[in-house]
Amino acid sequence: MDASAFLRQEKSLLLAAIVGATAYFLEHAVLGTGRAGSLIAAAFLVAIIVLVSVRVARHAENLATKVGDPYGTMILTLSAVAVEVIILAIIMQSAHSPTLVRDTIYAAVMLDINGILGLAALLGGLKHGEQPYNDDSGKTYGVMILTAMGISMIVPEFIPAAKWHYYSAFTICAMIALYALFLRMQVGQHSYFFSYTYPRAETGRQGTDTGHAGDRTAVSIATILIGVVVIGILAEFMSTFLTSGLEGTAAPPVLTAIVVATISAAPEIVAALRAALKNRMQATVNIALGASLSTVILTVPVMEAIALYTGQPFVMAMTPVQTVVVAITLIAAAINLNDGETNAIEGMTHFILFATFIMLSALGV
Repeated sequence: MDASAFLRQEKSLLLAAIVGATAYFLEHAVLGTGRAGSLIAAAFLVAIIVLVSVRVARHAENLATKVGDPYGTMILTLSAVAVEVIILAIIMQSAHSPTLVRDTIYAAVMLDINGILGLAALLGGLKHGEQPYNDDSGKTYGVMILTAMGISMIVPEFIPAAKWHYYSAFTICAMIALYALFLRMQVGQHSYFFSYTYPRAETGRQGTDTGHAGDRTAVSIATILIGVVVIGILAEFMSTFLTSGLEGTAAPPVLTAIVVATISAAPEIVAALRAALKNRMQATVNIALGASLSTVILTVPVMEAIALYTGQPFVMAMTPVQTVVVAITLIAAAINLNDGETNAIEGMTHFILFATFIMLSALGV
């Protein structure tokens, strides 16, 4: 595929590049318009970033279709986490919030498990009834998420402030060790935990057009890499406008974290809902729970490494309210994902928990 054909196909990337160049030249002018202008510009950039993220996810899905589960959903979740880490690192340079990392991870877990999985199971259940999947995946994801969040976001409450760097270094090693073993399980001898054999009628259409598979794979990889770079550039301007627009307002402190989590989860929302409506709940479970696990287990070591490098610790310990909501979420997930089938009632319980998270955030709790 030549450059002109690539640009015609990837119009969203071209639009994003134009918006990025415009933001570069008009940054000071926008900031000079005051709070309202900054917030409008930030909202517009968020929309463009989501557009690019969805396009990146589309290409990640193309790669996922070629390699199949669990490799496919791993590609999708890793691309989303990469976007989240980039945006977090950029926003922290201007926001200077010690709780931003914690709140973003918390918001991402709520969005992934209660928002994405809850809505997908609800809509899928209303359309198809009970939707089967491999219950080994739900159990494995659940215990890994519980362990990772416990180590990185509950135990730090009891660590003396003078010794934070020792525990920070330990957390990095623990997360890397957990993910290394999980990755070996996911792509190795226990890969069947994360796959499900659907009836032939549901899978028979895949893989019918392989004439230009290599060319499409190269285009997908190139688009993902370019998209992540473009997202990073746009996120820098978005961060500046958002920080300026929210300064001095009564906006909830967790609002920025919710924005970051929503941007990174946008591709997963589309993919998970599409899979659930096609009665492919295994892909939805892998995406939602895999994204939650990847967010915790990969974002934490990167951010802790930044903290050690700069000498400025983050507040990683969750508040009592956050701890309770996470505990309820993981208990509900353990019960709901224990029998290898989801239904609308289970989806509704998680979606109500997501609504509770939004209400608590709006109240500033």
